[in-house]
Amino acid sequence: MPSDAAERIIGLYDRHAAQFDKDRSRSLFEKPWLDRFLALVPGGGAILDLGCGMAEPIAHYIIERGYAVTGVDSSPEMIRYCITRFPGQTWIIKDMGQLSLDCRFDGILAWDSFFHLTPDCQRAMFPVFARHAAPRAALMFTSGPHYGEVIGTWQGEPLYHGSLDPDEYCALLSANRFQVVAHAAEDQKCGGHTIWLAYRP
Repeated sequence: MPSDAAERIIGLYDRHAAQFDKDRSRSLFEKPWLDRFLALVPGGGAILDLGCGMAEPIAHYIIERGYAVTGVDSSPEMIRYCITRFPGQTWIIKDMGQLSLDCRFDGILAWDSFFHLTPDCQRAMFPVFARHAAPRAALMFTSGPHYGEVIGTWQGEPLYHGSLDPDEYCALLSANRFQVVAHAAEDQKCGGHTIWLAYRP
């Protein structure tokens, strides 16, 4: 069941893209962490937004601050919103785990997207992060607080979340030459998110 639910994530968001766009908060409660992330990225730098959704509010915030965004999402409907709203940026329909772009980025972000991957797929993502990271790149992603798989419900359908153990995230970051800058488990000031911020020296 967990693997089946994980495989249905793309279709789930694609079918309900309009509802997601309507329901997604624009309050930008993520701003303190986004600012910490952007402080590690040179002004006007290139940022890779993995699982960018419909570009609101996070990609929008980043674009407004003068960064060049390449957004990647598996949902064609989500990317359609992105193209309509921000045609001057680059938007790609692709599974983040299969991404292989011929360029590197000053910042890589996977906010509320990475945790929809199974534990094995998450492990496989760290070399993908590394391949797309420029020297001194920043990396930020959200995960669960501990190892496990949880299936919730959204729009009456199963919604999958997976996570590794914090020690394994630390090991994977280190093995791919990322250094942890900050980590918070279930940060109540950020909607209960578990956040990892890393840097590539």
